[in-house]
Amino acid sequence: MKFGVVVFPGSNCDHDVAYALKEKLGKNVVFLWHKEKSIKNCDFIILPGGFSYGDYLRSGAIAQFSPIMQSIEKHAKNGGYILGICNGFQILCESKLLPGTLLRNKNQKFICDNVFIKSANPNIFENKKIYKIPIAHAEGRFYCDELTLKNLINKKQILFKYCSKDGEVNADSNPNGALKNIAGICNEQQNVFGMMPHPERACDENLNNTDGKFILESILSFCKKKESEL
Repeated sequence: MKFGVVVFPGSNCDHDVAYALKEKLGKNVVFLWHKEKSIKNCDFIILPGGFSYGDYLRSGAIAQFSPIMQSIEKHAKNGGYILGICNGFQILCESKLLPGTLLRNKNQKFICDNVFIKSANPNIFENKKIYKIPIAHAEGRFYCDELTLKNLINKKQILFKYCSKDGEVNADSNPNGALKNIAGICNEQQNVFGMMPHPERACDENLNNTDGKFILESILSFCKKKESEL
């Protein structure tokens, strides 16, 4: 499986993702410049964190119009795999590849911290249930209308919820005020994934945290399983 990491002006986690995929997971990785129209036959596209286009207007609002996004949207509609992390998640929501939106944090401040998230989709995350993962965002408060939320729940599209160290999902463990503590979701077809926490920043033994590696490995294993069933 070939991975493409998209680079927008303002991306700052592109090399982090590439390092995690290449050095820690042994994957073939190429960078995709936002002005390109080809995804270079990549099977899995990563939209990394950062501040694409300086977060002008709102996070991800301008990046959705980058030339490469047309190919990425086509890739998604054809069943291709996409993961958006932090700003990448915002871009996926702005592009309507994922439902809902990411609003300003409830405390109106940028948050950079380690948090705990709990897997909410046992079909994808079978081994480990609670992960310690860094967050770094100002607009990470997931929100959607009641009907969309109902669909997310019924169709098992919620990937993660913010929780306590012991796995309790409550207001105290919600860093940004996200609806129902939602930290990550996927589309109905389960080939487009988005999350605010940064798994690529928790993939190295030197950082004393490899929980992010478990997350990436679980998503990739799920995708491979889907491919084998086609």
